[in-house]
Amino acid sequence: MLKVTDIAGRLGLDIRVSGDLHTEARGCYISDLLSDVMANGKEGDIWITLQTHPNIVAVAVIKGLSGIIITNGRSPEPDTVKKAEAENITILTGGKTTFETAGLLYNMFTAHGS
Repeated sequence: MLKVTDIAGRLGLDIRVSGDLHTEARGCYISDLLSDVMANGKEGDIWITLQTHPNIVAVAVIKGLSGIIITNGRSPEPDTVKKAEAENITILTGGKTTFETAGLLYNMFTAHGS
């Protein structure tokens, strides 16, 4: 398994909310539909999305996700940052597309046998 801090460092992601960077990411889920993540995301997954609003934090908490990666150069809304800080949820951001981010993360998980 990979720690969220390792993912941030190796993918060159910006840490917008540190949360618990030593949490282990057990897998990855990619979706921009909150209902889809609620139905299919698994505890410990790191979530890749374009969404930036506060409800992403609520989903991460309910599902027990290891963190959120926001792609395409987008930034979380100020209320999202506040909510993530209060809930200890890591939010990472990066300029790569969702596809590029997913591919790099897939390679990391494969290399670690996850």
